[in-house]
Amino acid sequence: MTQGNKEEKNGKKKREEIDQLTPSQIVSELNKYIIGQDNAKKSVAIALRNRWRRQQVPESMKDEIMPNNIIMIGPTGVGKTEIARRISKLANAPFVKVEASKFTEVGYVGRDVESMIRELMDLSVNIVKQEKAKIVEKKAEENAYDRILDIMIPPIKKKNGSSIPAVPADEGIMSAEGEKPIDEAEQNAKTREKLYKQLVEGKLDNRIIEMDLTADNMPMLQVLGPIGLEEMGLNLQDLFGNLMPKKSKKRKLSVAEAKKILTQEESQKLIDMDNVIKEAVDKVQNSGIVFIDEIDKIAGNSGKASGPDVSREGVQRDLLPIVEGSTVITKYGPVKTDHILFIASGAFHIAKPSDLIPELQGRFPIRVELNSLNEDDFYKILTQPENALIKQYIALLKTEGVELLFKEDSIFEIAKIAAEVNEQVENIGARRLHTILTTLLEDILFDVPDKQKKSKIDIDKKLVNEKLSKIVKNRDLSRYIL
Repeated sequence: MTQGNKEEKNGKKKREEIDQLTPSQIVSELNKYIIGQDNAKKSVAIALRNRWRRQQVPESMKDEIMPNNIIMIGPTGVGKTEIARRISKLANAPFVKVEASKFTEVGYVGRDVESMIRELMDLSVNIVKQEKAKIVEKKAEENAYDRILDIMIPPIKKKNGSSIPAVPADEGIMSAEGEKPIDEAEQNAKTREKLYKQLVEGKLDNRIIEMDLTADNMPMLQVLGPIGLEEMGLNLQDLFGNLMPKKSKKRKLSVAEAKKILTQEESQKLIDMDNVIKEAVDKVQNSGIVFIDEIDKIAGNSGKASGPDVSREGVQRDLLPIVEGSTVITKYGPVKTDHILFIASGAFHIAKPSDLIPELQGRFPIRVELNSLNEDDFYKILTQPENALIKQYIALLKTEGVELLFKEDSIFEIAKIAAEVNEQVENIGARRLHTILTTLLEDILFDVPDKQKKSKIDIDKKLVNEKLSKIVKNRDLSRYIL
């Protein structure tokens, strides 16, 4: 079995292992990063598992099974976006997050809803290309080394017009006894072998070489006002790339840099783009996830349509065919949206889910309500997740040689203050912890680099109260600072 086939088999095996995660295993993975919201985790875990189940059913039934799109309802900062982001990484699926408020209905200046599928397709192509690049990496590296050797040992012309790589003058072409010249091709092969070994070992990395690099300097053109050709699903480079000669530019760079650049170039040559596009389209159509955030911002406004809100209902109407299932033209060809999983979310603190047009409500059959976070949740968010905020600040200050230690009572106090401020001012969920910790550690983060003696800093309840109690008690001050 070749190295490439082995890599491909390993990659496929890994993807199959991810696909076969049970809903409970998916929830366990999500628990590493997100506190609470069990109902939402359960819903997305079932939706993800259903993608795998659909792939196992007979072909005659496969097209009939539609994804159960989800709408997550809950205040800001409780984990709606984080759940979708983590699920996409877990599923190794093309995932794109868009904001519904950025779209406008057809006829208005702005982005049309089909652009999210084009974005998803671009992402999928990049994912597949990276997978293929890993498979051909070894071969691409060998080809790059050969090109570097050709630059270091430039070819010379033979009498019959053909060329062979030249032997550098300092290598010499006489035998050890000095009696008769050694065959040039033989000498060249020995030299190349010697240099190739040094290239692989990295001994030539600092040597400077001059090489021609292709300059992809075609400017991106904007046509039809603010809507470019990209929005129409056309690739300008494909349209005019062959008509315009590619410019090459001489550059001096180290062998180490040349290795990276040429390996990338050789990878592109070895990858079959037709195969990549075919796989990418399949990946989008069967595994793609689109997360539509701020969907409440396009909800109806009790029949009042005026000013900047005039296209709200129009965006909902444009979303209908995409979510229900239609064909979107992209620069890689047509993409069907029938089996793409759509997850929508919104705070719905002004509008209600029932303010969405009925047809769009019907496209999101599963509704999940996310709970507001309390003091206990904040404590867990600060300590339990793998990317917990306290762990982040400890790691940041460790780079300055300072050991930051949060005592238990200080963490409880921070959690208590976060819950209190959310209740009194505005409920922004876990994002409140960012503002509180930034305010608490502001002086430490500012002063630490100038201190000669690096030491341990303890954060206790007393320090937390000193820094924050005055702000919390003064409601007007907390509005501005926290």
